Amino acid sequence: MIEIRPFETLGRADHGWLKANHHFSFARYFDPERVNHGALRVWNDDEIAPNTGFPPHPHREMEIITYVRHGAITHEDNLGNRGRTEAGDVQVMSAGRGIRHAEYNFEDEPTTLFQIWIEPGVEGGTPSWGTKPFPRTQRAGEFVPLASGFEGDTEALPIRAEARVLGAALKAGETVEYRMGTRRHAYLVAAVGKIEVNGIVANSRDGVAITNETVVTVKAIDDSEVVLVDSP
Repeated sequence: MIEIRPFETLGRADHGWLKANHHFSFARYFDPERVNHGALRVWNDDEIAPNTGFPPHPHREMEIITYVRHGAITHEDNLGNRGRTEAGDVQVMSAGRGIRHAEYNFEDEPTTLFQIWIEPGVEGGTPSWGTKPFPRTQRAGEFVPLASGFEGDTEALPIRAEARVLGAALKAGETVEYRMGTRRHAYLVAAVGKIEVNGIVANSRDGVAITNETVVTVKAIDDSEVVLVDSP
C-alpha cells in the first residue's frame, strides 16, 4: 500500500527564524492519523534563517538523523562534540539515556534540512554523535545507506535501531529499486524533483508512506534526490 502525503497537507510552524513542515505530529501540530510510521517518529522539513538556530535542549531515547539539503548546520553538545555538517553530508545523534545539544546555522544563507527521528531498538546506552560526507556522485543511480543499524552497512553512520536511512541521486528517466519485507515500513521523500513510486506520482517534498510492498521502485521524472527510511 502506498499513500501520498502532499507537501501542502503537512503540519506547519513559522517561528520567524525557523520555518518547519511536519510529516508527523510534532510540538503543537497533532494529527492522530500521522503520529508515526513504524519506528519512524519524526520527519521535519526545516528552513533555518542565517545566524540563528536551536539553543541547548535535551533529548533521550531517540536516533536523530539530520540530512542537510542546502547550507550547513553546526552541532554542539554537553559531551564536548562540535562539528559542522554541510549540504550532502549527514549527521547522527544517538540520544541514548540523555544528551543536551544545540544546532546553529552560522552561515550567511538559509539552511534547509530533513531531520528524521527513529525510535531505538533498545533503551538506554551512552549517547553519541557523528557526521560524514555522502557526495551525491556516490549516490548516483542507486540507494546508498546513510545511517543504519545493520552490521553489513559498514559505510553508513551507525544507529541503534533495525532501520536504514538511504539516499539516491537520479537523473530524469532513471529507475532504482529497494527490496523490503512486507512487515517493514518505508517512508520516502524526494528532496528535489518529481518521481514515481511503484507507478504513483509524488512531487518534490511530498511524503510517501509505504507498507506491504516487497519492492519499492522509484522512477525519476525529473532529476531527483530521494531519501528513504526503512524501519520495523
